[in-house]
Amino acid sequence: MWKDAQPSAVKLADYRPPEFRITDTELSFEIAEGVTEVTSTLQIERDAESPASSPSELRLDGQDLELLEVEIDGRTLSHNEFALDDDSLTLFDVPPRCSLRIVTRIHPEQNTALEGLYRSKSMYCTQCEAQGFRKITYYLDRPDVLSRFTTHIITPAQGYPVVLSNGNLIADEQLEDGRRRVTWHDPFPKPSYLFALVAGDLEVIEDVFITCSGRHVVLKIYSEAHNIDQCHYAMSALKRAMRWDEESYGREYDLDIFMIVAVEDFNMGAMENKGLNIFNTSCVLAAPDTATDGGYQRVEAVVAHEYFHNWSGNRVTCRDWFQLSLKEGFTVLRDAEFSAAMNSPTVKRIEDVSFLRTFQFPEDGGPLAHPIRPDSYIEISNFYTTTVYEKGAEVVRMIRTLLGDRRFREGTDLYFDRHDGCAVTTEDFVAAMEDANAVDLGQFRRWYSQAGTPSIEIEQQYADGTLQVTFTQSCPATPGQPEKAPFHLPLAIGLLDSQGRELLGDTGSGTSGVQVSTDATVEPPKRDGTLVVQLKERVTTVRFGGLKARPVLSPLRGFSAPVRLQGFSDGDDLRFLAEHDSDGFVRWDAIRLLQSRSIHIFREGGDALDEEVANLVTLYQRLVGAALDASDDAEQKAICAAMLVLPGESYLHEQMAEIDVDGVHRGRDALMAALSTALFNQWLALYRANATRGPYRPDPTDMARRSLKNVALNFLGMAVDESKRVAELIEAQFEEADNLTDRLAALREILELRGLDEGRRSALIDAFYDAWKDEKLVVDQWFMIQSARRAPGALARVLDLERHPAFDRLNPNRVRALYGGFCGQNLVHFHALDGSGYAFLAERVLDLDATNPQLAARLLTPLTRWRRLDRQRRALVRQALEGIGSNERLSPDVYELVTKSLNAQEGDG
Repeated sequence: MWKDAQPSAVKLADYRPPEFRITDTELSFEIAEGVTEVTSTLQIERDAESPASSPSELRLDGQDLELLEVEIDGRTLSHNEFALDDDSLTLFDVPPRCSLRIVTRIHPEQNTALEGLYRSKSMYCTQCEAQGFRKITYYLDRPDVLSRFTTHIITPAQGYPVVLSNGNLIADEQLEDGRRRVTWHDPFPKPSYLFALVAGDLEVIEDVFITCSGRHVVLKIYSEAHNIDQCHYAMSALKRAMRWDEESYGREYDLDIFMIVAVEDFNMGAMENKGLNIFNTSCVLAAPDTATDGGYQRVEAVVAHEYFHNWSGNRVTCRDWFQLSLKEGFTVLRDAEFSAAMNSPTVKRIEDVSFLRTFQFPEDGGPLAHPIRPDSYIEISNFYTTTVYEKGAEVVRMIRTLLGDRRFREGTDLYFDRHDGCAVTTEDFVAAMEDANAVDLGQFRRWYSQAGTPSIEIEQQYADGTLQVTFTQSCPATPGQPEKAPFHLPLAIGLLDSQGRELLGDTGSGTSGVQVSTDATVEPPKRDGTLVVQLKERVTTVRFGGLKARPVLSPLRGFSAPVRLQGFSDGDDLRFLAEHDSDGFVRWDAIRLLQSRSIHIFREGGDALDEEVANLVTLYQRLVGAALDASDDAEQKAICAAMLVLPGESYLHEQMAEIDVDGVHRGRDALMAALSTALFNQWLALYRANATRGPYRPDPTDMARRSLKNVALNFLGMAVDESKRVAELIEAQFEEADNLTDRLAALREILELRGLDEGRRSALIDAFYDAWKDEKLVVDQWFMIQSARRAPGALARVLDLERHPAFDRLNPNRVRALYGGFCGQNLVHFHALDGSGYAFLAERVLDLDATNPQLAARLLTPLTRWRRLDRQRRALVRQALEGIGSNERLSPDVYELVTKSLNAQEGDG
């Protein structure tokens, strides 16, 4: 494992401003088959305010480049005037102001890492965030160097009718030798990570958006011809996002054109390059037969996210990569707010919290735990994490909760106005919130520097008309941080009387005499009965007086802070909240606790006669009954569907001190079967009542109906005594569905259905592939659901699928579909007691590391969360990690994750 030279860590404490600036960048690309020459002409200026030990030395980043020429002010440098190594070009004697010309040669066709300029099928495209630009030319490849870019792209006469880059098109001409030269100019200074180039044979759809000031902006979405008809939903989503950003944040688009390009081979979801967003096809293509309801929502959210970056990321960018959450956390919050406005706000919140608990909480409790502003990294690509993104969004959301919507908007307005055109830090963001509102967020800053998920222990005491609630906060040790200071966090709570009526705020039930007393900071209760208590101390007590009877506490409304709740476990209170709370998140969270408890009862050998399980069955009967009565109330149907779904095995693992892989799998299946049997007729009625009418529509009403219908189908699929009847129903849905949502839901049940003839099962699987083999995103789904199938022989099926002609190990989407389905969703087989799943993933990580280190590192994640497994499995995972680590040619991406995982102390995850 890097025995000769281990990669060194980059530390936040070592940040220094750049000694030189690049005011203007002129790039010329000469694209030819097999080779591309890049000429960069850089206007360099010495930064007068930056201290420097070597005032005339300039170090430029560069990797995998063939250097052909270097000139300063027209003079070619001799070899003793510069030094070249694998990562940089250092010029020894650079004037305070000069023109630097560099010519390099690169090979995009051989670039399987998909960083810098590479070829995807017949198209050339780029991915420069975080450090891909250095694979194009030598440059100050850091986010605090902003430059105006002019880009010339010279292509062969045939094969590249579409040639794009950032900014506005200023020239398109034919050269004397028949080649074509296209020139783009971006008037807004930007860092190199926002550079983009695309050249290929693409189709386009166009539209126009009229901004709030009356400007006409041309909108274009490009894709390969066979995909162009699937781009219209993304266009409509883009226009909705542009209008929403104007209305919600006062942000107007600045260029005359906004472009999106869909690319099949892409490591990430999408990239916000200035004026020229490049998207993974999975985040931009949508049609009824090729995208599920969730796929439509993902397209809408990602289109919005990348567009919102035009201000929160591009106009105001990061000083350094330790500040990544400055743009990503803030923008994730913005896209979540947008999605909530376009769909069900409550279900969006439930989905986000479920994702956070399933993926970010384990990261925060494991060997890779880090604050949202990390202190150090070896490979920055490893810090595009759920902590930086999703927890980062929760931190900004808490600021909004503490300030309120109006004051938060005043803070963001000041932030954008103060720092437009600058590269700044998370400290600058928080300072803008403070300055706009005259508040002190000093203690709140700990969220940026302390890792880990805080726990809030709740203790209640009721006597003589007074409820005393004590909140005790703590945070476990994480690598490098054994002790944590108290966080400043908003805890939103409510009180309900025995009829489910709010006791606080304007919606109170007439008991307005309830008095609130506490040493903590509280605002008056909101109109909906929610009280926000600002916790700053380790122990905070709140007293509610003037009560006529013991109320039911409604804690953590809206998931007001990314914390765990402890000590809130009374079954009667949880069932009451699940049925009566006005806060949809609390209703969902209450039933999730009840579901988890019943699963653990089955895990420990209990049965359906257990009182806890029987009470849950009764609650389900009432909830399904309410869903049948909900008519076409899309919000209530969507919430009910979310509540009825049992927590997944990953979610359940996260709740356990020591993970019982087999017991959780067994217990969840047992509860599914118990609920299936007890409510069979109700599930059947719910299924039939929620058939959609007319052609497919991706609107909230029809999505809610399909969601409820397919939840019912999932429970029906577990009905052992009615297997023949259910099989007929499932096959009918599979054959008659007019959309991918229903078709995939049926296929999942076909894969898991007990008693179905294997020949028939195989025929249906093959029929699906034959019908959709030309739609790559649908084939990705086909690979994923098969690798997630829980029947015996899972790993053998994955190995068979690797040999399928449609499997492409160089395509990130296809690789994630097959390996992610097995290692991330099929946990009982991935964690097989013989270690075969671990050995399989370790082998694939090593294979991929040689061609695409970013993808390899992402796939490694399941092996990094091993410290809470049982002893036998811990030893097997460690063996797999050590096997990876013994390779002497590991990328920094994989090296960092393996090293941290192996070096973690017991209890670190």
